[in-house]
Amino acid sequence: MCGVAGILNLDQRPVSSHVLRAMTQAIAHRGPDGEGQWIEGAIGLGHRRLAIIDLSPTGAQPMQTADGRFVISYNGEIYNYRELRAELETQGRRFNSSGDTEVLLQAIAAWGLDALRRLNGMFAFALWDRKERKLTLARDRYGIKPLYYWSGGSQLLFASESKAFRAVPNVDSHLDPEGLLEYFTFQNFFTDRTLLKGVRILPAGCYLTTSPEAGFGTKPRLTRYWDYSFQEPETAGSEAEYQEELDHLVQQAVKRQLVSDVDIGAYLSGGLDSGTVTAIAAESLTYMRTFTCGFDLSSVSGMELQYDERAASERMSYLFRTEHYEMVLKSGDMERVLPKLTWHLEEPRVGQSYPNYYVAQLASKFNKVVLAGTGGDEIFGGYPWRYYRAVVNQGFEEYVDKYYDYWQRLIPNSVLKRVFAPIWSDVQGVSTRDIFRDMFNQHAERLTRPEDYVNHSLYLEAKTFLHGLLTVEDKLSMAHSLETRVPFLDNDLVDFAMKLPVRMKLGKLDEVVALDENALGRKTAAYFHKARDGKMLLRNVMLRHIPQEVVDREKQGFSGPDASWFKGQSIDFVRNILFDDQAEIYRYLDPKPLRALIGDHLDGRENRRLLIWSLINVEYALRQQSSGQLGPTTATRSVN
Repeated sequence: MCGVAGILNLDQRPVSSHVLRAMTQAIAHRGPDGEGQWIEGAIGLGHRRLAIIDLSPTGAQPMQTADGRFVISYNGEIYNYRELRAELETQGRRFNSSGDTEVLLQAIAAWGLDALRRLNGMFAFALWDRKERKLTLARDRYGIKPLYYWSGGSQLLFASESKAFRAVPNVDSHLDPEGLLEYFTFQNFFTDRTLLKGVRILPAGCYLTTSPEAGFGTKPRLTRYWDYSFQEPETAGSEAEYQEELDHLVQQAVKRQLVSDVDIGAYLSGGLDSGTVTAIAAESLTYMRTFTCGFDLSSVSGMELQYDERAASERMSYLFRTEHYEMVLKSGDMERVLPKLTWHLEEPRVGQSYPNYYVAQLASKFNKVVLAGTGGDEIFGGYPWRYYRAVVNQGFEEYVDKYYDYWQRLIPNSVLKRVFAPIWSDVQGVSTRDIFRDMFNQHAERLTRPEDYVNHSLYLEAKTFLHGLLTVEDKLSMAHSLETRVPFLDNDLVDFAMKLPVRMKLGKLDEVVALDENALGRKTAAYFHKARDGKMLLRNVMLRHIPQEVVDREKQGFSGPDASWFKGQSIDFVRNILFDDQAEIYRYLDPKPLRALIGDHLDGRENRRLLIWSLINVEYALRQQSSGQLGPTTATRSVN
């Protein structure tokens, strides 16, 4: 697990070692165990190392093949690297190190970019072919590891985090109005945009190629080598057969990801997914630490009274005999961490993420590697109340309308023009519905049954919501030089889940179809809210490993009780930021309609915690951008 950075000068100018080092220094938190550079004329690769496998100097990067043709700067873990190494050795290839970096490099030398389809793991890398004078940037199937790039004039810059670009002279990225519109529609980025104009994130499952010989104005070539494909099987097996296969694959996935030369811990929230990962890992590890983040609920009401999962996690820690650590967050902890969190996060995505920052900080005091349950919901159907909203339709366009309405998470279309009035001329040609629709690509023709619509929803959420979760998880764990592994995103397990019959994921599909056809209005909405029956097969299988009460728990997201805090203990903090006429965000958004929405929350009329959180995050990001902030501890303008 490391940090990647680099420069390709398209005008053939030599790369400056000083500038390249400044880029790697900007992401030094990703790799405190070492740094390296490789420069040859117009190309430069930089690297920061977090040593996990092969702690010796032979694992240092950038790394070259023995013949000198290929050079790589790589971030990630290839969990099947030992099998690939054995196969490559039968072809006569020899290795100087015991890690996965050299295996990846040799695999590409042997099989070209077809090697990407054979990798089971998480990765992002930059590869320079000295013979063909070609640069390749690549990212893993699911987007577990990020990779950004910026192209302007005569340069192509790339890095694990876009903050590295601030260290390069004459790179002046302003806010991207279209990116801002996309974010405030979905609380996420569905395309490859970010908040910064010209800065893109390489899509998951893709690689990009370019060459200095391509010339100015030539766009790099983007190629997709893998995509999700959720489909009903032509012939379904018995549930007993599916159960045995799933149990085998989950155990295999967790055990694959235990490869490490340092200790491995796990997040333990008290839910099904983290409990599954911890239970199976604990069977193989004689000594294991687990980590939980809880919340002070003394000033909380309503559904948020259930947000503290410490009791459940303590119970599982006792059962699995882990060394368990906890921390408790209060409302002031959110306010305190925002400058650092925003700097590391760069662009906010999907929900309140400050608890992730704190629990990663806790884990990093004891471990370099933790396991997480991320991905279990997205591949096994953990959000049924969302899928059930659009299972009966007259066609694809009606389905898009229904699901798009649900995914307008922050500012609905009805007030979008008023909110974006200051920059409406810059974004009026952007259709966020078209952005949503285009996510389905070639998948729109296979829609004849409710199951097909559910599989469409699973596809969309894996491509967008899960990608956002993974990006946040990477940034906030690497802020503390901590590697997070996600066993549910093992290739074999994902391939199995994508072909699993929908009725083995969702238990009430037939009831929802009948209700959708015969009822309207609040009754339907109330049913969807109660329909929390997802991951049925996974729940049944995991009874072999974790307690019944954990298997039967309803899905609980990992977020703080901010709906209560924003209108209670943190109300002055919210007002000082969002009712300040000099706030940076009001250069782009109209304060009047926004403050009306915020007032709905503060006065208890509507829960708009996600909007308030998002506005505060973007405000901090804009302040850091305008001040030229180059580090997480640089002061931002007072909010008091």
